[in-house]
Amino acid sequence: MSEATNSTHPAHGRASTTVPGHFGDPLTVEHVTTSRGGFDQHPTHPMFLCLHGWGSNEDDMADIMRLIAPYNDFVSLRGPLTLAEPDAGTARDPGNYAWLHDALPIGEDLDHDAYAAARAVDQWVSANIPADRPVVPLGFSQGGLVAVHLLRINPERYRAVISLSGFNAPGQVPGTAPADDRLADFDIPVFYAYGKLDGVIPKYELFAAAAWLEEHTWLKTKSYHGLDHNVSLEEFADLRQWLLDNDITSGVL
Repeated sequence: MSEATNSTHPAHGRASTTVPGHFGDPLTVEHVTTSRGGFDQHPTHPMFLCLHGWGSNEDDMADIMRLIAPYNDFVSLRGPLTLAEPDAGTARDPGNYAWLHDALPIGEDLDHDAYAAARAVDQWVSANIPADRPVVPLGFSQGGLVAVHLLRINPERYRAVISLSGFNAPGQVPGTAPADDRLADFDIPVFYAYGKLDGVIPKYELFAAAAWLEEHTWLKTKSYHGLDHNVSLEEFADLRQWLLDNDITSGVL
């Protein structure tokens, strides 16, 4: 059964002291931005599903897409949790949003929030994207966690995953990563990259994420000298090549 149609939900976690609510509160994706002309202009190409990081917004990931796969359709989703409302006095300020109730939750808090965020995204995909359209989640930081967690709830739906400077949930709370025991059978291509100077995600979390992905997916991983919690043109060049190698982009219309 697709996670999008599964009505069960793990028990919610404790109250958050950072973002109002409880870890694991059900979420709904309501705001998106799309590639020019929408996300059905090139239906024979995989569609990218862009997921931003903490305190960012859907426009940031749209800018990345124009650099790595300009001939593929994309939709960039806004995290459902609001950190700062848009500035009404600024012409272009969509505000700041998140997928999780804290910048870097850990343990059970992270399990609950990762499931809730991935489930919200998976439900949006089910409601808006034809079932036969290949979908490739691409996320940065928190968005990278959500991108990978989509495989942990509904691996049948996603063609490949890209996690840039992401991290993983431990998957110890029952029901929060229900596909873990069968994920390796799908051999789904995953591109996971991070900066060697990342001062936001602890190194042990980056290494743990890479090790978990190596065990559960068809992983391509790389770290970048001199890069902090950010992205780089070198990283994008490697990502573009990986996309070509895995027949996700052709480079032409």
